[in-house]
Amino acid sequence: MVSSTNQNLKPLTTNINSKGNLEIGGCDLVCLAEKYGTPLYVIDEKTIRTICQDYKKAFANYPKTHMMYASKALCTSAIARILDSEGFGFDTVSGGEIYTVYKAGVDMSHVLFNGNNKSYDELELALDLGVGRISVDNFFELALLNEISKAKNKQVDVLLRITPGIECHTHEYIQTGHLDSKFGFDLTQIDEAVELILNEYKNIKLHGLHAHIGSQIFETSIYPDEIEILIKEIVRLDEKFGLKLDEINIGGGLGVKYTEKDMPPSTYEIGSLVSDKLHELVKKYGIEPPTLFIEPGRSIISTSGVTLYTIGSSKQVPNGKKYVAVDGGMADNPRPSMYQAEYFAQVANKKDTQENETVTIAGRYCESGDILIKDITLPQLNEGDILCVYNTGAYNYSMASNYNKVARAAMVLVNNSQSDIIINRETLEDLISHDEIPSRLEK
Repeated sequence: MVSSTNQNLKPLTTNINSKGNLEIGGCDLVCLAEKYGTPLYVIDEKTIRTICQDYKKAFANYPKTHMMYASKALCTSAIARILDSEGFGFDTVSGGEIYTVYKAGVDMSHVLFNGNNKSYDELELALDLGVGRISVDNFFELALLNEISKAKNKQVDVLLRITPGIECHTHEYIQTGHLDSKFGFDLTQIDEAVELILNEYKNIKLHGLHAHIGSQIFETSIYPDEIEILIKEIVRLDEKFGLKLDEINIGGGLGVKYTEKDMPPSTYEIGSLVSDKLHELVKKYGIEPPTLFIEPGRSIISTSGVTLYTIGSSKQVPNGKKYVAVDGGMADNPRPSMYQAEYFAQVANKKDTQENETVTIAGRYCESGDILIKDITLPQLNEGDILCVYNTGAYNYSMASNYNKVARAAMVLVNNSQSDIIINRETLEDLISHDEIPSRLEK
């Protein structure tokens, strides 16, 4: 099977230049750190575009496929512009994500709004901006959406998000397809939802079913299993209600390579399995091929990104670990503390140094659990060295916070030896820009 970009540990353009420094996108990482400061998120445009092309090639055997980038992985205006230019739509999960892709100039008919507790204001925004599909998660939302669409005298096009009862072997916090989940209608609730849409909610038009089975998935058989459940439900609903549903959304969740031990499947393997299964079921049930939506997020953006840190203090525990601290940590990458996520790193300015040591990379935040990487072997580290942590494009900036009142990091896009700021570094003034002091507390 042909390999794909999500199976790489590093961005495609990672190289060692004539100075012995790491470079990505033709840009020296040490120079980037000097120019923009650290912590610094660095995104490689070539890697993003290549994985997009991988996906399109992988699903070429099923022409009725629409790629929808899962914006929650990383949602910025520049990233949206790149994905839009590659022909991707957008799976959004908040009003903020909807507004970001809208301001980036995306055709909003290519946007889907997903989530388990959408607010009135968010649903109203989605209708006002012409979002193409809303994935309805529960009965409360169905009623709310009917109320809003009726008041606006608009038809709203929806999918029903269902819980298919499939459990993938990933971290329990990122499993979304098993029965005990906060997401979606249980299979036993689908008929009631359909009856409401057909008989009462006249402004809502149902087009198909949506399921999502998890994240950082390495199992290949799970996608055909999910598709079989969705197609069987579509056939059953047609037999019972005469309802011709013609869309299925199978979510995303394909894994990436965070460390050398990770062996994710390729997009081509998944594309082949999904396409073959759909062709098989279409023939078996004698139905028209449904439009397929797939929502890759992590596998699009994760490998494309790295984070640069500057080495600071160190501590050797007597007869124990050596801790080396960087100028970032759990506020710019909460995944190690949340999910026990593991990462691989290299020193950007000491690639050829032979003297190695095993250290634990600690963050700067006032939490004992603020550890980025445990027991990694690196060249001997000194204050001022630049550490490059790989595969941080997904869910790092998205989950970033101002914990300890620390400003969030900048982000740069690199391509063909050019670097451009796509997220400005926050300032101290930014940190207090929303603070207010009541007049009764004025001095």
